[in-house]
Amino acid sequence: MVDIQAQFDLNLRKSIKKKKQVAIIPIGSIEQHGPHLPISTDSDIVTEVAKRLSEMKGYLLLPTITYGVSFEHAPLFNLSIRESTLRTILIDLCSSLLMNNIKTVFIINGHHGNLKSIKNIDVKLQKISKNKLKVFPLSYWHFMKREFDHAGFVETSLMLAISKNVKMKLAKKGLITDGMKKQEIKILGKLANQSFPKATKNGIWGDPTKATKKDGKTILAEIIKNLGKKCQTCLTERSS
Repeated sequence: MVDIQAQFDLNLRKSIKKKKQVAIIPIGSIEQHGPHLPISTDSDIVTEVAKRLSEMKGYLLLPTITYGVSFEHAPLFNLSIRESTLRTILIDLCSSLLMNNIKTVFIINGHHGNLKSIKNIDVKLQKISKNKLKVFPLSYWHFMKREFDHAGFVETSLMLAISKNVKMKLAKKGLITDGMKKQEIKILGKLANQSFPKATKNGIWGDPTKATKKDGKTILAEIIKNLGKKCQTCLTERSS
């Protein structure tokens, strides 16, 4: 792994000149995650995912953008930026990377509310850079078999695997969709995008009470393995 924050200018420029570098920009959020998980959960998980991916592939790891689009969690706590703000930050960062001769970027997303900001950002940056820059926006939860949740079994297990800042004694069941029809879940999902508390009541989607560190390690390994394969596919397709 090459943590870009720890690098020195001369060494970094030599490294970029010597080898075509690939960069990772992780993006998360600061928002409520029930009574048992910290508000930094999305940022914590995506930072760990990006770190492990960088270690496995030798990519340049950029600092995590810890703020995301989380207005839907109000009146529960959130520190949010607008969709356009996040998109602008990402476009500026990717353009800056290109100015430094880094032409391939993976944006690894850790928060559902950021999806609109990264939608078609690859096409936009390709146009801005006149096809000199390749950007691949990927959300980590698309690379695991389990259904994504919010402060439920998956996120809580992942946090148990990477952090000591979890209070399992406070974990409570949230919105349980088992047995619901797809249409019902879809309607609840749309409501959650507008007001998460209205859809879930306590701000939790899923059941965290049976989450374990062991499960978290298994899910994390699955994500890294599948995400690594996807990144390799992206690079292979790019060069072909």
